Amino acid sequence: MGHRRYVKSHDLIIVGAGIVGAACADYASAEGLRVAIVEPGPIGGGATAAAMGHLVAMDDDPAELALAHYSLGLWEAFVDLPQAEYSRCGTLWVASNQADYARIPDKLARLAAAGVQAEQVDAEQLYRLEPALAAGLAGGMRVPGESVVYPPGVAQYLIGQAMARGAQLYRQRAHQLNSGGVRLTDNTQLSGNVLIATGCALPQLLPQLPMRSRKGHLVITDRHPGLVHHQLLELGYADSAHGSDDSSVAFNVQPRPTGQILIGSSREYGSETADISMTMVRRMLARTLQFLPGLSELDAIRIWTGFRPVSVDGLPYLGRAPQHANVWVAAGHEGLGVTTSLGSARVVIDQLLGHVTAIDPRPYDPMRVAA
Repeated sequence: MGHRRYVKSHDLIIVGAGIVGAACADYASAEGLRVAIVEPGPIGGGATAAAMGHLVAMDDDPAELALAHYSLGLWEAFVDLPQAEYSRCGTLWVASNQADYARIPDKLARLAAAGVQAEQVDAEQLYRLEPALAAGLAGGMRVPGESVVYPPGVAQYLIGQAMARGAQLYRQRAHQLNSGGVRLTDNTQLSGNVLIATGCALPQLLPQLPMRSRKGHLVITDRHPGLVHHQLLELGYADSAHGSDDSSVAFNVQPRPTGQILIGSSREYGSETADISMTMVRRMLARTLQFLPGLSELDAIRIWTGFRPVSVDGLPYLGRAPQHANVWVAAGHEGLGVTTSLGSARVVIDQLLGHVTAIDPRPYDPMRVAA
């Protein structure tokens, strides 16, 4: 068993230093809480390091859109932060056919109702905006205010901000929740409220909250500035993102400030290893080349994988954990964790502090699973 060392208590112990945990640490410390951060690995090294970094409002679920729009406003504070590599390239949703193009007015209405500015573009405008797109596309929808960031850089900055306010970083793994707080693998006992932001690993500490891991692949090319100007997604992207198929691919490409091009997007259930599947990569690239045939001329310089944490219904768990008086949770963001990290942190921390939240927290309440 070994000797248990009791350390001084904290107001809040945050388990996990991906971008969601980092945002929680930053906001909690800014609100005056004495914060502990528990993270054995690199800051922003898990799902955060395998994220495309898009700041994008998805309009498929009202609660998801509300959280994304709230968060996008908070992201404005990071425009000039060097570590963020913030690029306001805008998002261009591409309609491959007339059926997709016909969906755009409804999407525009949902976005407008949430306060997101977007515009429909016809085929002629589409090719003026992105000349490298394949011929024969029907048009698209442009969201000019959306952006791309470098998530690990932001996570490291947020943790640095918290530590500058006195937050303590414990380079251990959280072994067990208990009535006073959490015990670490070296038997250090941290006492205080606990906020678990460990993504796919959530069930290790909170088995009552189901979480599935959804693997994704990313490919980055060598430098080719000016080939692509916007983040590009196919209008059917959300069908892939929210689908239940064991595996799917969708067109998603973004220009990086370095001149490189980052290519997604694959989703895969049932693969538990981080190994690269060239079968999935080929599927993903084939989908990409249907929209951007010119990318076949570029060299891929790196391929890597990561795992998105998927909650039981696709919305994150944000709030008090079932069956625990002093445990809170912020996890299960699937592919929108970067976009919604800042808003998620505020929704949880404001509830913990007894403040009125800026948006209705009920759709994200973890108790919905317990019920």
